[in-house]
Amino acid sequence: MLGLELRVDAPFESLRWLTVGPKDQPDLQIVLEDVGMGRPADRGTLQELLAKGSLSGLIFATDDIDATFEQIRSAGAEVLQEPIDQPYGVRDCAFRDPSGNQVRFSQSVPR
Repeated sequence: MLGLELRVDAPFESLRWLTVGPKDQPDLQIVLEDVGMGRPADRGTLQELLAKGSLSGLIFATDDIDATFEQIRSAGAEVLQEPIDQPYGVRDCAFRDPSGNQVRFSQSVPR
């Protein structure tokens, strides 16, 4: 749906190194990691912050926030925030991915 392809999927001990990236940008990789990866003592706290929507690790830019929102919502994603105009010059929305992470989408708007 987002146009990302798998780049690396490498298990390492009890962890997994996983990267994805846009098809037209082969040098760009986005690392996907489990909550608290490498920090077991912080895992519970991080999970609580994610559940509240207090942590956001990924923001995608789009030219049409409303169309992007409808496409992702219609695919069944959990909506955290419908598109709204922000005072800092963007219109954005937020979803929760299947792993519980907040993923935001943002469109620049003229002031």
